[in-house]
Formats: sequence, structure tokens, C-alpha cells
Amino acid sequence: MRPLLIFGASRGVGLELAKLERAAGRPVAAMLRHQSDAVDLLQIGVEILRGDALSRPEIEQALLRLSGPFDVVSTLSGRGEAGRLVDDEGNINVIEATAASGRAGRFVFITSMGCGDMAPYRSERAIAAFGAVVDAKTFAEDSLKESGLDWTILRPGGLVSEAATGNGLLTRNPRVHGFIHRADVALLASRVLRDPTTSRHAFAAVDRDRMRCDTPVEPFSLA
Repeated sequence: MRPLLIFGASRGVGLELAKLERAAGRPVAAMLRHQSDAVDLLQIGVEILRGDALSRPEIEQALLRLSGPFDVVSTLSGRGEAGRLVDDEGNINVIEATAASGRAGRFVFITSMGCGDMAPYRSERAIAAFGAVVDAKTFAEDSLKESGLDWTILRPGGLVSEAATGNGLLTRNPRVHGFIHRADVALLASRVLRDPTTSRHAFAAVDRDRMRCDTPVEPFSLA
């Protein structure tokens, strides 16, 4: 298996994915900001690369630490200094540096429900609460689609921090809404990395028991 580099692995979906991939015996590296706690990742054998996603040179230096081809997963979100959004600026830095390296295999980008073609189906409440962040993630999605990388986009619904249920599904229906556990998003991402039929597709990710939609939802069949 190619080594996996995760951006945003200190917690949440990224950390859950690191645990899964290390349990499967895959080499995993994670780029963390200098102040981020790496204890949980070090305990499972993840290589820690220090750097800030808002600095393109620091990303490039992290990539140089990896030899040969590698896969990438980004779950980056939040704000850096002076309120700069990592959701677009940081992710675009990662995308461009990864593409420029010429060594990337798969690139799985975990964004949010409401991005891209899901935007017309957002509620007014969701727009008021998360509109700017979702728009920033959409901008980064567009950059990824134009990068030449072998990409897949996952757009999870409302995230829940509980044990995996195994009920997570992917669908290309842009009208779906709902919730999903972070651990289930990690399970789906792990399968997507191994399934070439997901290449160049964007999916909503929801729990089949916690979703709603005004049109039929056809789950994508993962290998």
C-alpha cells in the first residue's frame, strides 16, 4: 500500500482514519501545526510532519519527507491567524503542492454537505450558520477538480462523535440531508481510497438511518 498523508489528523475524522489505516498495516504520516498535540497519533505509529497548511513552502517541505508515491486525505477546516480560512486557502495550498509533487496517487477531500451542487438545497438556517465556510470549501473543491489529481470528494452531513455504526452510505443525490458519525466517515474514506470507481466523483455521506430526502436516495455501491 502507498503511504497515506493526512492533513487534519489531530482529531475527528482524520484521527479515526489514521487509526483504521494503521490497524491495516499502512504507513501513515500526518502534517500537524507546530502547536498541535500529536500524542494519540504517535501512539499508533503515525509519522508526524510539522507545518502550517496556510504556508505553501511548509507543505512542500512535508511532502519532501515522503519517498515515492503517496495518497492524500484532507479534512482541513477552521481559521488560522488573522481569521484566514483554512477551508479554502489551506486546502488549496495542499492541493497545489500535491499536484506539483508529481507523486500523488489518490486524493480524498472531506468537505461538507451543502458544497458544490448541493448548494441550492441548503436551508436558510444552514446558510446563516455555515454559509461562508461551505462556500470556502466549495472553492477548494473546484481547485481540486481542476488540479489533474485522481480525486474523490466526500461531503458528510452533521457529524456525531460516537462509535461507528456501519450505516454510512455515499450518494450522488444532492438533495439529501442528515447526520453521520465521524468514525463512519473514516470507514467510508478508507474504502474510497481502495475503490477506483469512486475516482472523480463527489458524494454526500450520511447515515442511512439518520437521513432525509424528498427524492429517492440511491446508495453508491463501493467495491
